[in-house]
Amino acid sequence: MGSKGKLKEAFEVESKHGAFYTGGNLEWIENILYCQTNSSINLLNIDTGLIDKSIGEENTEENDDIQTFTTNGQKIVSSHKSGLLKLWNEKGELEKMWKYIHKGPIAKLSINNEKLASGGCDGIVRLWDLENHVCLLSLKGCQGVVNIVEFHPDQNLLFASGDDGKINCYELSKGNLNYIYSGHYSKVTGFVFSHTSHFVTCGRDKVIILWEFEKIEPLKIIPQYSAVESIVGLPLKFKLPGFKSEAEGIYVASAGENGMVQIWDIKKAKQVYIQENSLVSQASEEGGLAVTLLRCNTKSKSLAVVTVDHNIIIHHLKSFVCLKQFPGFSDEILDIVFVGKDDSHLAVATNSKDIKLYDNCSMNCNILRGHTDIVLSLATTLADPILMLSSGKDNTVRLWNIDSMTCIAVGLRHTGSVGSVAFSQTDCSFGVSVSQDMCLKIWEIPKTVKISSDLNCVQTVLAHQKDINCVAVSPNDKIIATASQDKTAKLWSTTLELIGTLKGHKKSLWCIQFSPVDQVVLTSSSDSTIKMWSIADLSCLKTFEGHDASVLKVHFLSAGMQILSAGSDGLLKLFSVKTSECTHTLEQHESQVWAVAIKRDESGIVTGGNDSILIKWKDVTEEIKLKKMQEAEELVLQEQKLNNYLMDGKYLKALKEALKLNKPFQVLKIIQIIIKKGDTGLADTIKGLRNDQKDNLLKTAITWNMNSKHSHPAQLVINILLNEMQCENFVPSGLSSTLEGALPYTERHLRRLTQLMQDLQFINYVVKCMKPHSEVL
Repeated sequence: MGSKGKLKEAFEVESKHGAFYTGGNLEWIENILYCQTNSSINLLNIDTGLIDKSIGEENTEENDDIQTFTTNGQKIVSSHKSGLLKLWNEKGELEKMWKYIHKGPIAKLSINNEKLASGGCDGIVRLWDLENHVCLLSLKGCQGVVNIVEFHPDQNLLFASGDDGKINCYELSKGNLNYIYSGHYSKVTGFVFSHTSHFVTCGRDKVIILWEFEKIEPLKIIPQYSAVESIVGLPLKFKLPGFKSEAEGIYVASAGENGMVQIWDIKKAKQVYIQENSLVSQASEEGGLAVTLLRCNTKSKSLAVVTVDHNIIIHHLKSFVCLKQFPGFSDEILDIVFVGKDDSHLAVATNSKDIKLYDNCSMNCNILRGHTDIVLSLATTLADPILMLSSGKDNTVRLWNIDSMTCIAVGLRHTGSVGSVAFSQTDCSFGVSVSQDMCLKIWEIPKTVKISSDLNCVQTVLAHQKDINCVAVSPNDKIIATASQDKTAKLWSTTLELIGTLKGHKKSLWCIQFSPVDQVVLTSSSDSTIKMWSIADLSCLKTFEGHDASVLKVHFLSAGMQILSAGSDGLLKLFSVKTSECTHTLEQHESQVWAVAIKRDESGIVTGGNDSILIKWKDVTEEIKLKKMQEAEELVLQEQKLNNYLMDGKYLKALKEALKLNKPFQVLKIIQIIIKKGDTGLADTIKGLRNDQKDNLLKTAITWNMNSKHSHPAQLVINILLNEMQCENFVPSGLSSTLEGALPYTERHLRRLTQLMQDLQFINYVVKCMKPHSEVL
């Protein structure tokens, strides 16, 4: 039987992919991106696409929000809403925290060896000694929010700028203000030191300016014609398509509201490269800033572009191709499907007009743009894994080619949001869609499609009386099923003739699915139930209960023998079709699970929902079975070893083995055998145990002590262990609670034995009194 036919018993989390960058600062050191969220700093490994470490207090009940941070790779300093500066080491451990004194939040931090500079919203720049955590200097002169704070790499100088566009240069030994550079007429947004005695700045006044340290007048002013949000210095030697750098040149990359990266030769005031077909330039059409940050890695000669929608795009400087793309923050996840040959990619619809296409191995992401409003549904087919259908709130259905990552056809006939789409299963001859306009439509999928052509709608029917939430196509492409908010599901022929209506749910339906092997369908509803229906006579065959909230998704597993469901309670449940019982529950999501995707071989699933977390699960059924077999084999060997020790009279080893196997009755039998051998033998044997074994034996003896039949060996063992404690040879864990449990039973045994002794003495007295009478007789 193939892997699809084997019953699943358990799934474990393989990896989680949530929000790791929600805006603010971002630093790039080696192959690690330090990304800021509200309450943590995440270390993203760009090679694996996974978070290596999360620094902060994100899991505490009262999060101390981060304002900004800085790092040099060994130390990380963050400023917090609570008014604290926190110093973390490279392991993510908190080393020190102290008050930052600023009146208001800190806007910018910069670190240089053991010195830290902070720029506040109060217009003050403070210099801190990181070793002693004291403020060395309070530097005034900036106006408004200080958003530029930079240490000179070689000299004892600090540069700072506020809202007035002026750049102040401070000498740090005494805190003197050496120079004021006035050239910008608006906020300075970027600052770069060159390898010569120059530096470069940019601002929202749409210019880049070249300065010399000891001259307060600008050397070069380069107009940009759009606000520049960030500039970054480039390596001394690099190549671009059609360009090679010169050794004495000063080169920077700039980007801002137009969404395109531009490379400038600052000395010649010449643009040497402009990015064509920018992945983010479309964002500028909606207004606002398309690019917020640039970061350069001189070692790998790569450039990271950070966009307003928190995407991090890494380009190689030589060819300027997009090497990798990481979505820092995905809003609510609405749908997920596996696409490509051998499920090579994951397509994810979030609360966005763009579709995120992840490489399933590296989690490198590409963005599919085409929809003009939020994408609601995705669909693929086994007949052609490189094709994908999508639909959204823009009332359209789109056909995508995953290999070329292009939209190749558009369907425009719906008059409301298109909530669900599905492909034909045996071939790619047609697709179906359902909408808020209550219509079911069939679209012809041509064998050869010209890019940007229109999809032909061949059939339409007014299917329900309310919004339709889901549509599915049967495995043989003969039947189409719809589920609606009008509490009904309907079955249709491919000519859109009504076959029948499924009535029985008390609330609106969310999902409908065909069995891969039987003539049945599954429906899930807001009434917290799942129902299985017969296609032949439209009767309800079974009802599955287990969720305490709306069931949003259902899927057949294991050749139709199991059901996987997802609910608005954040739970995933695995049901047995045969017994109608829930056999396994997966708890990782915090709220509604809107999307579930299953691999073709059913070796793993991917889920996403309202909590913006994408979770990969792997089937661990075989691993668990193998582990149980190994444990059973090991248990047999250990029991055999225990019996051998008893046969050979090795009672200390036998006692250790019985304690290890957690067999209280076997331990009792060994103790009783040792007692019969002599009193000193028991004490000597117990002294030969390790502390953890003595601790286990004490708890076991207290369990025996509850039974008067076994109180004698229990009291002997407890007495010996108490003597060990007095000699400080043994310190048990949870001593007070352990002994408290033993006291009531010990007192009961003492009373019973005392009464027994009294009875024995009385009997002896009676016998002695009877002896003289017997002699007289």
